[in-house]
Amino acid sequence: MTRAIVDQDITPTARLREGLPDNWEIEVGIENTADAVIKKLQGAQVAFVTSRIPMGREVIENAPDLELIAKLGTGVDSIDLAAAAEHDIPVTHTPGYNALSVAEHTLCLTLAVAHRLTAARNLVEAGEWRDEFELATRLSGSTIGIVGFGDIGKRVGRLLDGFDVEILAADPYVPEIDTELVGAEMTDLDDLLARSDVVSLNTELTAETRGLIGEAELARMADDAILINTARGPVVEEDALVQALREEVIGGAGLDVFATEPLEPESPLLAFEDVVVSPHTSAMTIESRTESIGRLTSNVVTLLSGGDVSERFMARPE
Repeated sequence: MTRAIVDQDITPTARLREGLPDNWEIEVGIENTADAVIKKLQGAQVAFVTSRIPMGREVIENAPDLELIAKLGTGVDSIDLAAAAEHDIPVTHTPGYNALSVAEHTLCLTLAVAHRLTAARNLVEAGEWRDEFELATRLSGSTIGIVGFGDIGKRVGRLLDGFDVEILAADPYVPEIDTELVGAEMTDLDDLLARSDVVSLNTELTAETRGLIGEAELARMADDAILINTARGPVVEEDALVQALREEVIGGAGLDVFATEPLEPESPLLAFEDVVVSPHTSAMTIESRTESIGRLTSNVVTLLSGGDVSERFMARPE
């Protein structure tokens, strides 16, 4: 009998069960520490995980029965792909399936920061009204810089089509022709930061992008510019961001991801009225999850039966 452990963040669980054979033993619930994951993996052939579950070398080397790692979503930075390959453990994931949901959330955060929704709610909760409200900013007519022009970045560009904005894109791995669909101008990061009213981070987390936005990069932005991060928390140096917000080096931020998750309730980021946060929920829509889980379970069943799936859905070490 095949035993699978499932991260409780993979919901709806019923959709996952529907895609797997009836005779599988499925256990839902994994704590996000290496020791807890190792303990849970004993006797398990398949691990269904999200980015919150650490699948590093220590975990993989101490999971003797593990045959397959199934990661929901695009990013695989939480998995040691080299260690998995060394132990002949394939890693399958679902790139692109959550792209539209993340892109919509990116636009949602952008509008929420520009229209100062945190400050507006604070006024209502304090028993005050609009006469105390500092004016918001209109998105239309602005310049939007998209850092990372892959599945998500392209969709952000398309969603902005009706806002009459100028779009800049920075991505050294994407050909310039890819920007033509949304009428974006390809440029480098420094130029994008200097010219953009909104900087949207939609890149993967790699050794190259870790700490991509730090003190120097924030200083290049206009003092009323907005930073949006729906990529990965470590793409931004969080201490530098807090300092930039405190000193009004930039105008605000919309954040769905953080350096350490979950974000502590005492985080200084929560003290700023020009910051809007969400708890890493940008991909969590019914449609995205239903489609992603369907693809992931199909991949798993195919691989364990000796079949092949598209290379697009296989994560391998570089």
